[in-house]
Amino acid sequence: MIQAIDRAVTAVSRLAGAVAALLLVYIVAHIAYEIILRTFFASSTFVLDEFVGYAVAAMTFLSLGHALDHGSLIRVDLAITRIKGRARRWVELFCIAVSFAMAGFCAWYVGKNALREWTRGSVSESIAEVPLWIPVGAVWLGLVLLMLQLFAYFLRIAAGGTPIDSVETE
Repeated sequence: MIQAIDRAVTAVSRLAGAVAALLLVYIVAHIAYEIILRTFFASSTFVLDEFVGYAVAAMTFLSLGHALDHGSLIRVDLAITRIKGRARRWVELFCIAVSFAMAGFCAWYVGKNALREWTRGSVSESIAEVPLWIPVGAVWLGLVLLMLQLFAYFLRIAAGGTPIDSVETE
């Protein structure tokens, strides 16, 4: 059961990581397009900073679960790596639980904000008038996916799995 949950969460995190990679490609393409427009045609899309900002936020948060799964998140583990055995497992579980709670706290407030933007019909003040629930919702989705990955990691460690710092990354 734990392995099935872990595989499902890993697949969803991998998909979100792929979306984040596509957002990076979009950012590069939009910047290149804007450079060409400004250099050769004295024109602009007039939304570069807004759209790239939204894409950077979405890319950052959507990739969190995948980064956690591959041990790519920055961890301050000077003390935890010195602990061995059962004590290490308990400390790791505590750290995961605290991280889950913090991500949940952030997801709660970001989700409330996304819902408020949705119900009010708020749009950006730019020429594009982007519905603001879209970028806020992408951040919320990234936080929820991080929480799912933390939950799967908690189950894996509780069942005797290897902590992330001991796992080789791809």
